[in-house]
Order: sequence, then structure tokens, then C-alpha cells
Amino acid sequence: MNRSSLLVLALGATTLVACDGLKEALTAHVDVAAKAGKQELSVTRLSSLMGKSQLQIPVTRDVALVIARDLWTPYQLLALSAAHGDSLSDPKAIDAAASAMMENTRIGRFLEQVSASFAADSGSEASYAAAKGDLVAARHILFTVPQGAPAAVKDSVRRKAESVRAQLTPANFGAMANQYSQDPGNAEKKGGDLGVFPRTMMVKPFSDALLTLKPGEISPLVETQFGYHIIQRSTWEQARTQYLQQASGRGRQVAESTYIASAQTAAKVSLKSDAAATMKEVAKDPLAHRGDKTAVATYSGGTLTAGRLALVLLAAPQSPRVQQQIQTAPDSLVRSYVTSMAQREVLLARADSAKSAMTTEELAGLHRDFAQLVASLETAIGIEPATLAAAGKTAEERERIAAEKVEAFIDRIMAGQAQPVPVPVPLQLVLLNKYDAKVNSTGIDRAVEQAVKVRQISDSTRAASQPQSAVPLPGGMSPGMPPQGAVPPGAVPQPARP
Repeated sequence: MNRSSLLVLALGATTLVACDGLKEALTAHVDVAAKAGKQELSVTRLSSLMGKSQLQIPVTRDVALVIARDLWTPYQLLALSAAHGDSLSDPKAIDAAASAMMENTRIGRFLEQVSASFAADSGSEASYAAAKGDLVAARHILFTVPQGAPAAVKDSVRRKAESVRAQLTPANFGAMANQYSQDPGNAEKKGGDLGVFPRTMMVKPFSDALLTLKPGEISPLVETQFGYHIIQRSTWEQARTQYLQQASGRGRQVAESTYIASAQTAAKVSLKSDAAATMKEVAKDPLAHRGDKTAVATYSGGTLTAGRLALVLLAAPQSPRVQQQIQTAPDSLVRSYVTSMAQREVLLARADSAKSAMTTEELAGLHRDFAQLVASLETAIGIEPATLAAAGKTAEERERIAAEKVEAFIDRIMAGQAQPVPVPVPLQLVLLNKYDAKVNSTGIDRAVEQAVKVRQISDSTRAASQPQSAVPLPGGMSPGMPPQGAVPPGAVPQPARP
């Protein structure tokens, strides 16, 4: 696993716009939009963050969730761990949180093992000679016949081609192709070489004739809609380098797709009637569903749950985009997605049986990157454990100080004075598995409703504070507008251009 895989963003958006200074602190005994440890994000606080934005943050539920779920909650949990000097470095916890990502690597390596033997065989000289694979290689000399040419012209071209054919040998084929071939591709004088290509790439008469030849042999005249061809099947020495390159890639693709298809058939997936609806709910908030034991499908060897789907979805490349697509996709496509996820479980089981695993060095690198990530986030937010330890003697004092620093950091983000730092999914999972946190859906909705009102008041106040013109203007004109009929400076009519 490379380092960038750990840094997959958990946020749907990585930049939030600003808001003016906010005075309200977290308070108890009010409606709550989110909780993290002992800290609460009040509905009033969240509505103010959205509604008083001078840069006009959209007042929507999605924005409220980004602030509450993707910023405030993980920041506060990280502050809680920092207050207690918790480095979050437990290898087992890290491995569990990153398990779905590591599974993707293990499955990929297993499929490489499956395809390796097939690819090696398809790229051998014996395989090339027997034309077992899809790839072939050839040289040719083309004598073109114009479309609609009379029989006499066509016969003349054929006689010339036969004359050249009578002179050909494997040794002089290239030179004769450079001299006689009318193929536009032979302009660079490559001896008529067509390289390595899929057999279906050429028209059928050409392909059929080519497959009757052994490497090095030369065909009689072959007629196609382009004219008359003389074909030589390339020798192994001529085709070897390019053939091995292409055969390896195509062999692996064929072997992998064939194996996956067989595994999919063996999976015997059976979806629950509400599989699509459940998957769409999971896609709305995968983190909230990570422990959901609702059965979505069964397969040979197990049951696929909503929680399992959530974890795999979070580890998917471009996960936020996939989540959005699932929520709006037709049920038929969503059911196909769930089916593929159940089939993935079968592949994973086979990978485990084949001992496909992360190396010791890769795991050590993952743990090291994780520790560096935690330290960098603590520094960005201003909640370094050493600083907190010096500022507060008790755990309660450190928790309070750390929570206040988080609120101040969010204020700076909303004021455009700091950039939000995303907390990647594996770290969020470690925090959520260790500390209590909850986002209150009802509180989010109430915060959005209040934010709309706050925005209206804020906009009215801003409009009223705009400076008025000191000179009364006739006819109720707006400042800067010329009197009726007047022509502003520089507004001289220009002649129409052609």
C-alpha cells in the first residue's frame, strides 16, 4: 500500500468558505447537533456557523453535515485523545481501521498470482508458433485496386502482384515490400511490417490467410477489398520483443477476467428484496452504518451485511463520488453493485486461502505513516499533547483546553483564516471505535432551519449597513446612474462592425 492510499480524503469538499466572528460557546441543556466525548455541538452554534457567514456558505443539510460530521466531530475526538496523551498508535486498531484498504491490495496481488502462469504460457515461443493467443504478427505487400476499377485494371494489378510473388523469399521480403507495397503505412519503409496485433483487427480474408502460415512462411496472393496482399507471418525473432510485451498484458487481463467470472458464478449471490434501498441508506453516511448487521445479501460461504458494505465503500477509490452516485442511481445498478461486493467477499476468501498478505515492511510503513498523520493533524489544530500537558494539570482541564482550541480552529476556518485539514477514514474509524460520538440527524435539520433565519437577519443587517449617497438624487435614481437621456462618459456610440 502506498502512502497516498492512507491519505484518501474523507471529506466531500476540502474547502469551506468563511463566516464572521462567532461569540457563542458550547452550552449544555440545548438541542444538540453532534456529540464527541463530553463535548456538544449545539444547534445554535451550528446554525450560527452557517447563517452568519459573510462569504455566503450555502445553508444546506450537506454543508451542515460537513461541518458537524467531517470537521467538528473528528477534531473533537482527536482533541480528546491528545488531552489524554493517547498517540493512537495501537497496531491492531490501525490494522482494523485500514482493513478494507488492505483487502483491496491483497485481492489485487492474488489476482496477479492467478494470471501470472497464464500470461507466461501465452507469451512463449510455442504459444506464438501455434497461434494459441489472440495476438499475431505479420508483414505484407499490398497492391491496391481502385474501387470500381474495370476488370482489365484489376487483372493488370493481379499480374504484377503475381510477378513480385514469384521473386519473393524470406530473405528479400522486407526489401521487396519497401519497393512495391502501396500500403500508406509503408511510407516509412518498414519492410511492410504490421507489428503485433489482435487477429480480429484485420479483415477476415487477411486473418484467415495469416493463420494458415507458420512463422516465416509467405502466402500466395490474398484478395481483400483493398486489393491484393502478399503476407509473411513474422518469425519469432522478428516479433519476440513486441509480442512478449503485449501478450503479458493481454494474458493477464484475460486470465484475471476469466477467473473473476468463474468466482462470480461460484459465489451464488442472492440479494435481499430491499438490498438497493439499504445500500442507498448506507451510502448516505457509511461511518454511521459501520456496525450495521442488517443482511443485504447471501453468498456461498457467508452473509453480506450493511456494515460490511459501509467499510468497503469507505475504502473505495474516490469514495465520496461513489457514495453520491449510489444515492441517485437506478435500483438495478445499485443491486448490481451489491452483487459485485458479495462476489468480492468470495475473492477475498480465496486470497486468504492463498496466503496473500501485506508484508511486514508494508505494515510497519502504514503504522509509521499513521503516527505522522496524527502528529501533523494535532499540530495543525493546535492540540499537541505536550502543549496541553503544560497548560492543564488534570485530564479535565486538558480536555477543556483542547476543546476550546478546536472551536477556535473551526472559527478560523469559517473566517477564511485557516484551511480545513481532512481526517482520513482510517483515523476516523480508530477514533470512533475508541471514543463515543454521535451526529443527531434531527439536530442537523433544526440547525439548517435556524440557519436560514439567521442568514436572513444577517443579510438584512448587512444591507442596512451599506453607505448611502450623501447627495439626494432626482427621480429616485440609484447612486452612479446617469440622469435619464444622458450619455455616460466614454459611452459614445460606435459604428457597427461587419
